[in-house]
Amino acid sequence: MSDPSSLFGKATEISSGLFYTPVHTPATASYEQVVYFKDEKTGLQTIIAIHDTTFGPSLGGTRMWPYTNLETALDDVLRLSKGMTYKAAISKLKQGGGKAVIIGDSRTEKSKELFWAFGRCVDFLGGQYITAEDVGMDEENMVWVHQETSHVTGLPKHMGGSGDPSPFTALGVYVSMKASMKYVTGKDSLEGKKIAIQGAGHVASYLAKHLQNEGAELYISDIYSKKAENLAVEVGGKIIDPEHLLSLQVDILSPCALGGVINNQTINSLACDFIVGGANNILMEEIHAQQLKDKSILYAPDYVVNAGGVINISNEIGGYNHERAEKQTRGIYQTLMEVFDYAEIHDLTPNLAGNRLVEQRLINAQK
Repeated sequence: MSDPSSLFGKATEISSGLFYTPVHTPATASYEQVVYFKDEKTGLQTIIAIHDTTFGPSLGGTRMWPYTNLETALDDVLRLSKGMTYKAAISKLKQGGGKAVIIGDSRTEKSKELFWAFGRCVDFLGGQYITAEDVGMDEENMVWVHQETSHVTGLPKHMGGSGDPSPFTALGVYVSMKASMKYVTGKDSLEGKKIAIQGAGHVASYLAKHLQNEGAELYISDIYSKKAENLAVEVGGKIIDPEHLLSLQVDILSPCALGGVINNQTINSLACDFIVGGANNILMEEIHAQQLKDKSILYAPDYVVNAGGVINISNEIGGYNHERAEKQTRGIYQTLMEVFDYAEIHDLTPNLAGNRLVEQRLINAQK
């Protein structure tokens, strides 16, 4: 792991053994606040990035992942944080964009003490960042974080929260698939459609059940083969080796794991008609959106598609209402149709069209 002092500068102790360092690099220039925290007692290393609070306090999940170095962790949290700004703005939420990453293996390195320390980090930011669960995190972890800060969503229902946001993220992906199909074919049925799902985690599992109920033909892949096997059995899908999933000839490719899967190495092997996924930052670079358009592959912008989770947890702020959260999540269908229409009218990629709509909303709000 990189030496943080060589990257971020001098650390300041904010409580016994807990240090923070404001992060100022060329990459963070357009962010309101980026902070690196380290706790000597638990070994916690976390970066919290607040991208924009134009519409309200930043809201975004915490990802626990065994990053190989601090540079990789910083790059991920910056991409994710900015994506949350766009996700909240396109969904017309009264929230800004933020994100946190914890450097560690979620299968072997979790402890109450580590999450208590992380809760103190969140609390230190005074409500400008509201956390939730993301990859590698679960409800129990958020309860532990909550013991040190009130700035937490995704809590269990018995604590006044909404529980796991994954079902709402999956619902948003599902209605986005239907909207994409409707836009191209005039019908939004997914019956008999071949759909490849990359990842077999919570979002992918709930998504697969929606698709199974509609009669889609499913192909499941995960870097953890047992997870893929279990989900495939549950939904009647076929297991595909991770190396072959992206080149599979299917109607819809649905990346539901980590981002950056559409890149220079993978884009030429794609054999799908649509890309509609629950992962964040599916495209490695903006140029890949144009390349997909040139290949006549319709890409549904990920921050529109996977907004169901943040829509749900935003409903916890001020009092949770399940029906309202579900209605707003189903509204992703219409939001995506608006993005597709804007893209066609202005001859843009859907990704750039979504960006333009968000940026105009931010400009209007700042006037």
